[in-house]
Formats: sequence, structure tokens, C-alpha cells
Amino acid sequence: MLTTAAELSDEDLAQPSGCAGWLVRDLVCHLVIDAQDVLITLVTPADEEPTRDAVTYWEVSATPPTGDDPLDALTVRLAAAYEEPWLLRFHLDDVGSAAGRAAELADPTLRVSTRDEVLTVGDYLSAYVLEWTLHHLDLVAYLPNAAGPPAAGLARSRALLERIARAEFPVSFSDRDALLIGTGRRVPTVTERAELGELAAKLPLVLG
Repeated sequence: MLTTAAELSDEDLAQPSGCAGWLVRDLVCHLVIDAQDVLITLVTPADEEPTRDAVTYWEVSATPPTGDDPLDALTVRLAAAYEEPWLLRFHLDDVGSAAGRAAELADPTLRVSTRDEVLTVGDYLSAYVLEWTLHHLDLVAYLPNAAGPPAAGLARSRALLERIARAEFPVSFSDRDALLIGTGRRVPTVTERAELGELAAKLPLVLG
């Protein structure tokens, strides 16, 4: 993700992203906030027993975001405040790299608090692998020459999404397509819907 974002041109940042109402630059700004959230959470220890895990961390709905949420609008304004595109790329690389180092150093068995819930570090970071993999797909949705998520991240994210759905996607689906269709980022074709069977009625799984 960080490498892909660092290689975006100024023109790329002005293109639409896979997130409704956001340009690529808006999504990059959101990723800066995400990275800050990781840093804050990893230094917010908790003594209580976990209340959530990587599956139950998510609030699941069937309604895709429209981009009209006040926080979405705030992100757009924050992104516009970076008058020089290189500053936005630099900030993501700076904070995102720090979050990555902190994640590697963190004990996965420790408990941390976020969103008024308690998780182990391992579960929290597993949830964030899914979050950032989906946003990596959003980042390159209209940038065909940009590198997509790594295969390992796609496979791990698909496995977690299947646990959230309590069902497996057809083996004929690539990990990328399972994530896009499963979260409502792409509408399944007639053939794909038939292959989904009963799972089709549960989709999309909009994660928040």
C-alpha cells in the first residue's frame, strides 16, 4: 500500500477512488488518519478481557456508504488542505511506516483499547489487514497501471471476510473478486450470482 501510494502521480491523486465521493487524494488522507489510529491504539493498553476479535470488530450493514457522511466530508476538506500533493504522499509514508514498525514490534497477545472495545493486538492488526487491503483495492480502482494488494494480503483478507460472512465464496472466485463482490465494491455478474447460491442473499457485507 505505502509503495503504491508513494508512486502515485499528482494526476493520479486527482482521479476517482473506489470510495463513494472520494478522489484518490481523499482516500490517501483517510489512510493517514488510519495509520495514526494504529499508532494510538497500539499504545493504549487495556487490562480488561477482550470484548471483540478480528471478526466481531466490524459493524456489518447492507447499505453502502454514499460519501455524504459528515466525517467523509471532513476528510475531503483535510485532503484539500495539502496544497502540494507531495506533502500528502510524504505524510502517509511517514506515519504509515511508523505504524508498520510499531505493528511489527507489538506483542500480539497484549490487549489494547479502541472504539470503546478491547481486542488483542493480534486481532486488531488482523482487522486492519482487511481494512487496508480493501482500501488498497479502492486506491487502484481507476488506476490500471498502479500495483494492487499483495497476494498474501488478499488471501488473508478473503479468509477473514468468509469468517465474517460465515460462508465461503466459490472457489472459482479470485481473492480479489471475492473481496470486491463480498463488500459491495462490484456487482456480481449473473453467472457469479448463480455460483454464490444462498450467500448472494447476504451480500453486500458493508464493513464499518
